[in-house]
Amino acid sequence: MKRLFLFIPILLISGLLKAQDPHFSQFFASPLTLNPAFTGKFDGQWRIAVNHRDQWPSIPKAYVTTSASVDFPILKGKIPENDVFGVGISGVTDASANSALKLNYGSISLSYHKALDENGYNTIGAGFQGSYNSMVLDITKLTFEDMLTQNGFTGTTSDILTNGRNQNYFDVNAGVLFSGSSNGQNNYYLGVSMYHINKPQVSFKDKNWYLTNRLTIHGGGYFPISDVVGVNLSAIHQMQNKASETVFGGALSLNANSDNVNPTNVYIGSWMRINDAVIPYVGLEIAGLRIGASYDINISNLKAATASRGGSEFSVIYIKRKQETKGIPCPRF
Repeated sequence: MKRLFLFIPILLISGLLKAQDPHFSQFFASPLTLNPAFTGKFDGQWRIAVNHRDQWPSIPKAYVTTSASVDFPILKGKIPENDVFGVGISGVTDASANSALKLNYGSISLSYHKALDENGYNTIGAGFQGSYNSMVLDITKLTFEDMLTQNGFTGTTSDILTNGRNQNYFDVNAGVLFSGSSNGQNNYYLGVSMYHINKPQVSFKDKNWYLTNRLTIHGGGYFPISDVVGVNLSAIHQMQNKASETVFGGALSLNANSDNVNPTNVYIGSWMRINDAVIPYVGLEIAGLRIGASYDINISNLKAATASRGGSEFSVIYIKRKQETKGIPCPRF
């Protein structure tokens, strides 16, 4: 019965598709799953980002999600000096209910950012992303009602997946992003993205269901208080079908070497998902490599069932920079 109750939500996801997409508490560390307009928008030659999340560890492998991406600016000598043309490749794997339902997809992203001033401190950009997705349902890991009969548990079911166990589809995503600075040191940004613009058809049963749009509004900024201390803020609001979430918070950064181009930073902070979880965060940044760790502490009505254990998450971002750089402020959190 425990397995049955665990897998009921998965069946609803596969049939009705009214659940949220895979998402991260450290949304700021997975830029290409947040907004395609982030592609290439950083101060460096190339960037690698990796996220891993294990949600609800009190239920073994309930939701395990991993993302990875690499992006870089191109055509620097053929476009205006402070403009940015970005290209990126990313992938996500998401396993639910002990891998009974698996979603894997790969994406290619493009973006262009136009400088609004001669220093390149303020830019406006748009990004587009195409994804090829594969969803697999392993019914051997599911328990159905008709398996339990008056003669005991049979282990067989009459439920048939009329559309097969694999669903493959193409997805289109897009977004816009404004990034600005008032003095060349601070940074603030605001973005909007839309995923599943084409509403792809996904269903394991004979009835046709469509993956609904996911609208995301997000923003944040970095504001130095001194040569050593800075404040990093970010917030996000997502809406998909009847589901929504709002996350906001920030972290203090302590710069140990007082180098603004290649800082050695220690980050301490917290984010909050409204009516769901408090998310303490710690991070370390050395020579363009930033490692972050967070843990969701459940404060919702599910805290008794989950023992307040919402999920652990780890992130790694590495930005390769030249020895000499303009140091143009770009979104970080």
